[in-house]
Amino acid sequence: MRKGKILVTGGCGYIGSHTVVDLLQNGFEVISIDSLINGSESVLVGIHEITGREVVNIKCDLSTDHSIEILRQHASDVDGVIHFAALKSVGESVEKSLLYYKNNIKSLINILQLVEEMKIKAFVFSSSCTVYGETKILPVHENLDFMPTNSPYGRTKQMSEQIIADFYLKTSKESKAVSLRYFNPAGAHNSYKIGESPINPPLNLVPIITETAYGLREKISIHGNDYPTRDGTCIRDYIHVMDLANAHTLALKHMLTGQQTNQLEAYNLGIGEGVSVLEAIYAFEESTGIKLPYNIGPRREGDLAAMYADSTKVKTVLGWEPKYSISDIMRDAWEWEKVRRKLYK
Repeated sequence: MRKGKILVTGGCGYIGSHTVVDLLQNGFEVISIDSLINGSESVLVGIHEITGREVVNIKCDLSTDHSIEILRQHASDVDGVIHFAALKSVGESVEKSLLYYKNNIKSLINILQLVEEMKIKAFVFSSSCTVYGETKILPVHENLDFMPTNSPYGRTKQMSEQIIADFYLKTSKESKAVSLRYFNPAGAHNSYKIGESPINPPLNLVPIITETAYGLREKISIHGNDYPTRDGTCIRDYIHVMDLANAHTLALKHMLTGQQTNQLEAYNLGIGEGVSVLEAIYAFEESTGIKLPYNIGPRREGDLAAMYADSTKVKTVLGWEPKYSISDIMRDAWEWEKVRRKLYK
């Protein structure tokens, strides 16, 4: 039975590629559209080795005016869209704010235009916990008002969610949308055929940990140990990338089978447990047997003391359950780090 054809923007990226695998393994057809600014078509080889199925990528910058013509050519019969394609570096967004607003907002508008023209039934937006801004309420739940956020990147996610909400007030009632608000994705597919391969030096903790273990960094710098947390270091909610990927498939199934009654829903995607920086380091050491050097530095401007999810809604409505722990995340991230260094040396 045909499950449906899904257009995945940013399908050659980190989360996009893992979601493509999950979609294929659940019987969907997939088309990828990726500009390859932050991704590589080499990931399609890994996807084929894992699933036995070929995926074609259409190279296209979705923020350009002519991209809608390319979309029309290749998406005339798609049932759903997952929109990952976006610039995502918080630090870079401060330095290049106009680039981020143009890229992230314009690409979304073009995709929504396609949804409207082609009467596409299901739309999944790749959002982020940054939409909650500098909230003081923990755990974070979906009904919280958005607070000010400290980066243009975060504001593009807030703006995008508002644009989607406005669009779905007026679009066909047959079309449904879901916004998935990620917390801290990490890890890799356990075949180690695909994983995170940042083009620029990573700023996220898990790839910093694996690069340190591999000897590419002298030590890990912990930004502050005087926060009001159990060990003084910042607390975040880490989610395995394959758990994250599966939530996209479940959201699509929920919409395409008519189970979603509201036109627009939002779900938090996190394990629902906070892990401190030191606890993450200790989890890696325990999972791998490798001791990590680190030093304590001053706080980093804009860092919240803690941010973790209330994931009750996604578990109740979509039946989603995380399968992987922080130890699994660290193990898979480390195994992938070793593989990718041999592949791309």
